[in-house]
Amino acid sequence: MLYDNHGRIINYVRLAVTDRCNLRCFYCMPEEGIDYIPRKELLSYEEMERVIALLASMGISKLRITGGEPFVRKGMLEFMQRLSEIEGIEQMHLTTNGTLTAGMVPELKRIGFKSINLSMDTLDKERFFQITRRDYFDTVWQTFEELVAGGITTKINAVVMEGKNIDDLIPMAELTKKYPVNVRFIEEMPFNGEGSHYPTLEWNSRKIVSYLKEHYPKLEKIPDPKHSTSANYKIPGYQGSIGVIAAFSRSFCGSCNRIRLTPQGMLKTCLYDNGVFNIKDFIRNGATDEELKGAFLSALGNRAKDGFEAERRRGFDRPVTESMSTIGG
Repeated sequence: MLYDNHGRIINYVRLAVTDRCNLRCFYCMPEEGIDYIPRKELLSYEEMERVIALLASMGISKLRITGGEPFVRKGMLEFMQRLSEIEGIEQMHLTTNGTLTAGMVPELKRIGFKSINLSMDTLDKERFFQITRRDYFDTVWQTFEELVAGGITTKINAVVMEGKNIDDLIPMAELTKKYPVNVRFIEEMPFNGEGSHYPTLEWNSRKIVSYLKEHYPKLEKIPDPKHSTSANYKIPGYQGSIGVIAAFSRSFCGSCNRIRLTPQGMLKTCLYDNGVFNIKDFIRNGATDEELKGAFLSALGNRAKDGFEAERRRGFDRPVTESMSTIGG
């Protein structure tokens, strides 16, 4: 098993397979987009398979595929199938915006994905266009219906944005009445290619919960799964559940069991750090598996206690401004 220098078990890796995305979400990147990484600078499928197999041999058992939008990269289903066959990987999960996933649900189920997180910040078609700057709501909703009908555990990721989608919180919560899904409301973070949109974050996790309780006085707190990033709730009589993720407040860092691998091969032991070392460069310079293992162990032995410490280590000259698309949503 892998542990960091604070005694936390590390058994979960989030693998961002691309920085490219076919949406331009307000909270993720500027309207004009970002400068994408040249393709030759991305980890190849073979390099990613090698790293995941190595991490699995060290104790990583849970893998999440993220982007950007994973399915803008060609050959993704075949690549996912190969990852699912790596010894030691017991759970496969996926985060997608749903624009390219419709029709793939049977294949995703066959590959063995345990759950799929679908990014959907509104149920209103016009607001969807305003937030994402693209007209894909009908396609995303089709993906949602296919996931539910296919019996794959589905989580809806909705970033809460002041002045953008507050009117959607209750309609989104109402999805849990008809569908056995987990709707997760996420604090907005400054990973949008520009920095924070607000002087202070008004819609933090406490305010989100308070707002929900005003509409659902009987809202029940339910047990949180081990290592959960969300505080979880249930409306009595509803099929699904509601999660609230304090992504900016960072109140869940004490139980963090995850590391991240960016599309360009940067290891991040915390979402808020600036990257620990570049695995791609290490591999292309001829590193052996043992040398890679040593680098991983060294990085985990110097891991920040929480997201605030990780951000302080960046220094004032390197504030958090990068797009979430480049580091794995």
